[in-house]
Amino acid sequence: MNDIFLKACRGEPVPYTPVWIMRQAGRYLKQYQKIRKRVDFLTLCKTPELAAQVTIQPIDALGVDAAILFSDILIPAAAMGMELKFSEKKGPVFAKPIRDRASIDKLLIPQPEESLNFVLETIRILRSELSGKVPLIGFSGAPFTMATYMIEGGTSKNFLHTKKMIFQNPDLYKSLMDKVAKTITKYLKAQIDAGAQAIQLFDTWAGVLSPMDYREFALPYVKRVIDGIKSQIPNPKSQNNCVPIIYFVGECSGLLEEIKSCNADVIGIDWRINIDEAIKRLGNNFSVQGNLDPCALFLSRDKIEKRVKELLLRAVFARGHIFNLGHGILPETPEANAIAMVEAVHKYGKKQ
Repeated sequence: MNDIFLKACRGEPVPYTPVWIMRQAGRYLKQYQKIRKRVDFLTLCKTPELAAQVTIQPIDALGVDAAILFSDILIPAAAMGMELKFSEKKGPVFAKPIRDRASIDKLLIPQPEESLNFVLETIRILRSELSGKVPLIGFSGAPFTMATYMIEGGTSKNFLHTKKMIFQNPDLYKSLMDKVAKTITKYLKAQIDAGAQAIQLFDTWAGVLSPMDYREFALPYVKRVIDGIKSQIPNPKSQNNCVPIIYFVGECSGLLEEIKSCNADVIGIDWRINIDEAIKRLGNNFSVQGNLDPCALFLSRDKIEKRVKELLLRAVFARGHIFNLGHGILPETPEANAIAMVEAVHKYGKKQ
């Protein structure tokens, strides 16, 4: 198996810098668009054979060093009892947001083997079809980010309802976060049991918090999830049992000193900070992932190559580096440019 990605996560020597792309199974791929014409997004997520198919598409098309499960960060919230819909214009929508005690009390802590088994079956199919070609990454939204969608009812510009709950009714917020953290821990442990070889927690919206509020209202629940997963893995540091955990925070530059106590193995870095500065602030206990601006893939191919070379040089002193974008690849991205980026990483990321 090409295990270079896993080795980089662990900080072990690698022959070249591995690369994968957040949202690499998605709308920028023509193969994916053909499948989406036949089914809606949620149906695709809940149909293991199709979800496995689109997960594998970028492995063959781009030559990346890891596959990431095709799903959505809000799938566990739907299993908790919320009605989830996807709008082409608005994205995910919850018709009945969580804003009072009664709605929190109604939420379930689902058993993944029952209500989320379609995800686990997708993972089992993928481990068989990938045949050890590249490792498989499982994922979930992190507790704070998942809770924001549940409270706001969808995406938000100012997260007013979330912050009002935090500041005006912290006990209510804590009750919600306790259920969300337990759900995510169970969900990710089930993904590992099904065959996921690494895990990523997406905390897309944690950067909207001040460092003080992040420490109190987001970080403890991230640590609870990560520690809960690691406590259930025998000898989690041994190579055979190690399941690296990647923690990605959008707009992370103001929070790095707080993030480094999260107990993850890899910290994902967005594009708003130079990766060498992030490495310096994080220290040597982590590998890092990132951090090319997704819009840089609209540059000419020679300029993409230049950006890749510069980023690789900045990351040279990291314990381990996985090349990635600083957020998900955009649907309008030319597929050829994504391929050019991957090829440049493999060319210039070779170790002496």
